[in-house]
Amino acid sequence: MTRSPGDLMRVNLLEVFNEPDPARRAAVIAENYAEDVVWHEPDRIIRGRKHLERRAEEVRAENPDWVFRPAGPASELDDVGHLGFHYGPAGQSPMATGMDIARIRDGVIIELYTIVTEIRQPS
Repeated sequence: MTRSPGDLMRVNLLEVFNEPDPARRAAVIAENYAEDVVWHEPDRIIRGRKHLERRAEEVRAENPDWVFRPAGPASELDDVGHLGFHYGPAGQSPMATGMDIARIRDGVIIELYTIVTEIRQPS
């Protein structure tokens, strides 16, 4: 099944970065990302599915009770998808906001950019 860029943005946020089960997360990554995917984070660049898997696990471990929530609907134009996000404890105000932007080829994410737009300091 070929997914649209908007669908892939929701999969990225909800089925990868919110997925607690490593085996399920790995299966979703294998199905929806190119083998040589490149992920640009604010402080590093991750190359390849296995490294993306490892980094997604690290992100989950940093704040295990936090969740990503869409900050509205995903948008798309040609081979590019975009989805804003909120990140923080479930049911509480977000501690961070940002957006993911991805380039898609043949129904999979080939390049992902995560831009953090705000980080709130705990009170």
